[in-house]
Amino acid sequence: MKCITDAWDLHERELRGFLYNRVKDPDLAEDLLQDVFLKALAENSNFCTLDNTRAWLFRVTRNRLIDYYRTQHVHEEVPEQLPEVKPVEEPVVHLSQCLPTALEQLSPEDREAIEFCDLDGMSQVEYAEHKGLTVPGAKSRIQRARKRLREALKGACHVIFDEQGKVCCFDSSCDTDS
Repeated sequence: MKCITDAWDLHERELRGFLYNRVKDPDLAEDLLQDVFLKALAENSNFCTLDNTRAWLFRVTRNRLIDYYRTQHVHEEVPEQLPEVKPVEEPVVHLSQCLPTALEQLSPEDREAIEFCDLDGMSQVEYAEHKGLTVPGAKSRIQRARKRLREALKGACHVIFDEQGKVCCFDSSCDTDS
């Protein structure tokens, strides 16, 4: 399931733009986009084995658009060529410069949980074993540490989150004296 949500997070905006440019109706574009997401979910673990998830998502999106036009008896040319990939740098990419300041504000226990699991890639199960904790206990500790890191980032870097909880913008100067 994580591979589906990761791929979706990477390509959702591009897919939405592709659909909106063809149907010119935001609600319809969202409905078609939802159908594509459901199709990805239906693939389940097969989705994780795809070589190019972006190409698969666009193929399914294009096919869904064609199906829609067929049912509406609208004949508009749908391009065979996928749109050019234009990397979009999310504000969160630049947030890494504030991370050291925010980490310094955490307790040693929280900082260690974030560093091991989120920065060094240790699994939560490995972290539990390393710290002599139960897996649920380790997961709780990591979640609490992430919440505290979020608050530290909000304070130190003046991070603003959008409605979905994603980083919208922040002050790149970082308040190192907090």
